[in-house]
This record gives sequence, C-alpha cells and structure tokens, in this order.
Amino acid sequence: MADQLDNLRAFIQRYPRLLVLTGAGISTDSGIPDYRDRNGEWKRKQPVQHAEFMHSASTRQRYWGRSLIGWPLMRNARPNPSHYALATLEEQGQIELLVTQNVDRLHQQAGSRAVIDLHGRSDRVICMSCDFATDREHQHRHCAELNPDFIRFSADVAPDGDADLEVDFSTFQVPDCPQCGGILKPDVVFFGDNVPKPRVEQALAALQRADALLVIGSSLMVYSGFRFCRRAQEWGKPIAALTLGRTRADELLSLKIDAPIAPQLATLLEEVYCLPAGAASRHSLPRR
Repeated sequence: MADQLDNLRAFIQRYPRLLVLTGAGISTDSGIPDYRDRNGEWKRKQPVQHAEFMHSASTRQRYWGRSLIGWPLMRNARPNPSHYALATLEEQGQIELLVTQNVDRLHQQAGSRAVIDLHGRSDRVICMSCDFATDREHQHRHCAELNPDFIRFSADVAPDGDADLEVDFSTFQVPDCPQCGGILKPDVVFFGDNVPKPRVEQALAALQRADALLVIGSSLMVYSGFRFCRRAQEWGKPIAALTLGRTRADELLSLKIDAPIAPQLATLLEEVYCLPAGAASRHSLPRR
C-alpha cells in the first residue's frame, strides 16, 4: 500500500495540471450506493432508460414512486474526505478541471469550483417541452402530497435517488409541468441518452490543456467516461486510476491503484503539502 501511495504521489507531482474524472466510487463514503461490483458488473437491475421514461407513463410512475424513498438519501448526503481532498488539490492549482459522472453535486458542496457535471444534476427537475425548471425537493414534496399512501413504503436505497421498491404503481399520480403540461424529468442524463455536446467539448478542451488524466472511483464501463481515457491515450496523456476493482481502461493506464479512495487521497495530500492529519478533509488550505 505504501508503494501505491508513493506512486500516486509521484504521478501528481510529475503532472501538476490534471484533468480529474470521478465516478460513483467517490461518493460511497457519503452513503450513496454505486452501480457496479469489483468486476464492473451490475449490482442490481440497470437504471431507468431515457426512451422508456419519455414514452411510458407507467415507467414514470415507477420512477417517481421509487424516488419518494430514494431521493431523501441523495438530498441529505454530505461530502466525504475524498471530495474535500480534491477541493484542496484544486486550491493548490493542480486540477485543470474536475469532470464528474455523479449527479449528487457533492464536489461543489465540498468547495470545488471548476466542475462539469457530465451527467447533469439530480437536485433540479426540468420540463422536456418548455423552459420550466424547479427544485427537486419541490417535486418530491408535490409527489408526496399527491400520493400519501406511498409514503408508508420502505425499501433499500439504490444509486441516484432510486430505491429497490416493487409494488403496484398504477395509481401513482405524477405531476406534469405546471407551465405547459409536459413531462417533468430530473435534469440528468438517463441511460440511453446523450451527454450534451458542449459539456463533452469543454471537458476535452481541458484534457488537451492538462498534463495527465486522473480517474477516481469509476469503473469506466459507460462510454461517456471511458471516452476521456481513449482520447488521453490518443493525445499521449498519461492516465492514472484510483478505484476499487477492474476498469474498462485497465490496459490504457500508466498507473492503477486498487484501494479505498478516501484514506489514499487524505494521506497523499497531508504528505505532499505537509498538512496536519485531517487538514485536507477539512478543506482548510489557502489558495495559492
């Protein structure tokens, strides 16, 4: 483990301008479940598909019904030491851009400023037909008011505000857009949908400026994240990954560290910047 930490320290010191790509594994210490196991296989059924959500009223009933249980965990999650460590690394001028596949906004809560939410943000709801947007918590309360019988259910919470609830959702009332009557959807990229092109272009431009790519907490099984490894390889950019288990890009990596994320990042920053124990987790460094 000490050798792995030394290697990661050397990587960050050798390549002082990093594009950092994060995935679900960085938020598990905040209590948010991830999608895949150590082998990159699904732990549960795949999340809702974009086309099904848009074309099936029953799918929307099921999504918002399960969200009554799953959303509070997302809403109440707080940044963990890994999020604060990356915010500290940004303060030290070593992160060109942080691109996250997560929709929990925990990087921003921890103080990171240069962030692209590649897959959107779960705390906002948008209409798919007009420009209406609202806070996710407002939608949550509205669904609870319309469906009081569903509040009594309990289930294991799944990733991204979902829950492993299997009941009859046929009577669940889904609020429509108050402005045009259209379909309301979380402002996230569901599976089967495309990441907006401007986000990808901005992230790739930052990767071009960066010295190297650092992947944290992602299996890279989804192409929207894996593409950055492919492009980094094409451009001759070294790639390091700190994550548990196999990744889709293992053969492209210059450095692979299969270890818990938070202890590695916290210890790394405390040693590199001679911080007292826990300082990186408290996000206490002044900006250079």
